[in-house]
Amino acid sequence: MIDVSVLPLFLTAIFFVVIAPGPDLVLITAYSSTRGFHFGLMISLGIFIAGVIQTLLVAFGLGQLMQAMPGAALGVKIVGACYLGWLGYKRLLCWYRNEQLSLDQPDDTSLSKYDLVSKGLLSNLLNPKALLSFSLFLPQFTTGTGGLTTQILILGFLLSSFALLINCGFSLFFSQVGQALGKRLKSIQNLGRHLDGLLGVIFVGLATRLALSR
Repeated sequence: MIDVSVLPLFLTAIFFVVIAPGPDLVLITAYSSTRGFHFGLMISLGIFIAGVIQTLLVAFGLGQLMQAMPGAALGVKIVGACYLGWLGYKRLLCWYRNEQLSLDQPDDTSLSKYDLVSKGLLSNLLNPKALLSFSLFLPQFTTGTGGLTTQILILGFLLSSFALLINCGFSLFFSQVGQALGKRLKSIQNLGRHLDGLLGVIFVGLATRLALSR
């Protein structure tokens, strides 16, 4: 079992890890502010599932294997950068064609729950830094007593669950912000379209940053 005395420090540390800007937070912000809380919630669930998967990978040594095989990490990084770039391209294309949904109709029926969960899942899993961070972060809070695998599994599940709560809070907050701005900006017809363009640029920037990172 884990040492409960490390939990306050652990929870404090993961709070700052979760709120740090990155692809996951941008994805939650983008969909919850423009489409509503439900969209951010489903994406947050996908990120939670990705966290559980990464916990299992770290617990059974695959995180260390990724560190020992830079080529595999590079391949995942390239795929992740391409995925983020593709998301950015779609947002920019939507901006260019001016096809954003009306602010009066926040639900996008073309995206199912599975699609949204998949977006959150892939956004997290296709970032090799996430897995490497798990493999470096979680062992710092383990002790020499008890099984290492069990401790990592418990800590990883706590991290993923805590992140889910924080991300749901972000989804609720940004959905409320989006609704408030929507009511104020109905008379400014092009601003919603330009928001899609801005998000597209952000995703492309994140893709470039991931591709060029070492």
